[in-house]
Amino acid sequence: MLLTEDSAIAKVSGPKAALLLERNKGIRTVGDLLEFVPRKYLPPGELTDLSSLTEGESVVVVARVKTAATRSMANRPRQRMLMAVLTDGRHQVGLTFFKAWGHEDKVLPGHIGVFSGTPSRYQGKWQLTHPEYEMFGDEADPGVIEAYRNRQIPVYSTTGTISSFKIRSMVKLAFESLGEIREPLPDTLRRRRRLIGRGDAFELIHRPTVDDDPGRGLHRLRYDEAFVLQAILAQRRRAVESLEATARVTRPGGLLAAFDARLPFELTDGQREIGAVLQAELALSRPMHRLLQGEVGSGKTVVALRAMLAAVDAGGQAALLAPTEVLAAQHHRSISAMLGDLAEGGRLGGSEIGTTVALLTGGQSSAARRQALNDAVTGHAGIVVGTHALIQQHVAFLDLALVVVDEQHRFGVEQRDALREKGSKPPHLLVMTATPIPRTVAMTVFGDMETSTLRELPKGRSPIATHIVETNRPAWVERTWQRVAEEVAAGHQVFVVCPKIGEPAVEESGAGSAGAAEEAGDDDDIEWDDDPQEGVPLKELTGVHAMLDELSATPALAGLRLAALHGRLDSEVKDATMRAFAAGEVDVLVATTVIEVGVDVPNATVMVVMDAERFGISQLHQLRGRIGRGEARGLCLLMTDAQPGTDARERLEAVAATTDGFVLARRDLELRREGDVLGARQSGRSSSVRFLRMGNRADEDLIAQAREDASALVAEDPTLAGHPQLAARVAMRLDEEQAAYLERG
Repeated sequence: MLLTEDSAIAKVSGPKAALLLERNKGIRTVGDLLEFVPRKYLPPGELTDLSSLTEGESVVVVARVKTAATRSMANRPRQRMLMAVLTDGRHQVGLTFFKAWGHEDKVLPGHIGVFSGTPSRYQGKWQLTHPEYEMFGDEADPGVIEAYRNRQIPVYSTTGTISSFKIRSMVKLAFESLGEIREPLPDTLRRRRRLIGRGDAFELIHRPTVDDDPGRGLHRLRYDEAFVLQAILAQRRRAVESLEATARVTRPGGLLAAFDARLPFELTDGQREIGAVLQAELALSRPMHRLLQGEVGSGKTVVALRAMLAAVDAGGQAALLAPTEVLAAQHHRSISAMLGDLAEGGRLGGSEIGTTVALLTGGQSSAARRQALNDAVTGHAGIVVGTHALIQQHVAFLDLALVVVDEQHRFGVEQRDALREKGSKPPHLLVMTATPIPRTVAMTVFGDMETSTLRELPKGRSPIATHIVETNRPAWVERTWQRVAEEVAAGHQVFVVCPKIGEPAVEESGAGSAGAAEEAGDDDDIEWDDDPQEGVPLKELTGVHAMLDELSATPALAGLRLAALHGRLDSEVKDATMRAFAAGEVDVLVATTVIEVGVDVPNATVMVVMDAERFGISQLHQLRGRIGRGEARGLCLLMTDAQPGTDARERLEAVAATTDGFVLARRDLELRREGDVLGARQSGRSSSVRFLRMGNRADEDLIAQAREDASALVAEDPTLAGHPQLAARVAMRLDEEQAAYLERG
């Protein structure tokens, strides 16, 4: 019976290996195995340089057997062991088989083979114990195996007890047992893009001859991945465009006009242009579906607020979804402050044309929550700001016109859509992100949206200097805290950011409340981009509580007013702490990443980031954006023990070198490991890209081509009924909820 690409991997690997492959490599089917690309190729006829071995690191080498002999084991005289020596002509590695039977007639002096194992040191010399191998005979023998002379040797990344040899054996069995390989691309498209067939691509990747270029096969898989993703996004765009929304035409002389008239600053050109685009799209009878990205501090919140006021002027309501209680409360405070009496509709002293801005979070008191729910369902609140609590089923609106999602990367597609379904008709959608998105990611992650970008910073923003502080230099650390004291003495305030909360000496009041539960993952909000063992010593990370105790005992900071902020605190405590800091009643705020976005305290001028090597580039850039928001210059100090030349240190140096978020975003993509660009919170269980390299400009062009091709094909055949092979590939990439979204369209 022939296998198909959908056949379980156990058909070629056996049940035990299948469990390892699925758990460690995500390989579930024969098709997954074929898409498991070798990490490198060994050229035939060339011996591997044996001087580059690393103890404990699995290797695959081509070498010649220099000597081979058997002898009896001292403690088991009747059992013979095989001792051999491999050479590349200059260096040597010992070979040991404790049971010679089955090896002594294969591992022969003068013969060349490929050997796979984990090298170790024994009595000062390298050795391989019981390696897997294939022998190719004596090089002088005219009968040397054809595969050795004419084929490159693929080397696969290993997993557990499954070696590169075993994977090669599985791939060989798959090719021998597989029926027809799916071809999802139309022939006309393949010819126009000069792409080889998918079956030919697998042959090139797994069984290349000496003259073949496996890169041609990988190029085909990269295009396939881009094309399938773009087909999904094209279907999503079509689903959105087919929906009917209520046109929201801005009423002249309303809230928006009153707000603009009292703005204490001048809008940037970008803010005005994007505002006009948003008002035009709100006035259409199909739902707006737009991404607003911009540099940290570029004024996205003002743009979003003006769109929300336009929606309220048109008779509807707006909802702003924020990822944390701290950010939701900050948005509520800043929007209320910017609107003034316009946010006091129906109250004594409020504007006659005013509305109400409600706040809804999981940590509110029962009375406050009931009031917010009532304001939303009756329409009394024109704007409702909230966290995940807004998504809950019992939350209802009178007439939801616009949904604004802040920091999209913290929410999944399903969460975003759950809020959109709370309107009688689909509301308009504006997604915001302060993490600049390179074109590759925008086309791949947000390809179902139109994109607007704010690059210009408002006038009055101060420059921020960033420096790396090496913690193994006590004088530098001491100077850091002296610098903090000097800044406070000058009338300014300071953030100290820690990678975890830690345990307090005495439990605070309110910890473990309902509000804290909503942010229970606060310690895990760090972008763990780095391998902790690669240039980053294993150590106890700095916690908020320990840092607060340390700073309290630091002579340079004597008399300063210190406070802590993190996700486990009661909602009222968090809000009170942020209000005190904003009011200048706290000099130094020791916090986790809850202050990463949205926190706007113009008087805060210094940020010290502890264990900075444990944060990702984009997160450090976001954190740094909390300072320099006033007239005084900002200073960001990155405390680290990461050594120069390591990946972790390279990330910090990139952050210190520029404050351009778009430059950093591309650098982030270049440095981070593949497969983490599309997380499960974005696009479901099969979302990680396997072949595309998001920091690669060539792949950017390829994604653009795939987007053009997929859009044209979906326009002609929206359900892909005429392209069953492509439809099958699309179905494999979608989870049930995503598929349901397309079906609803």
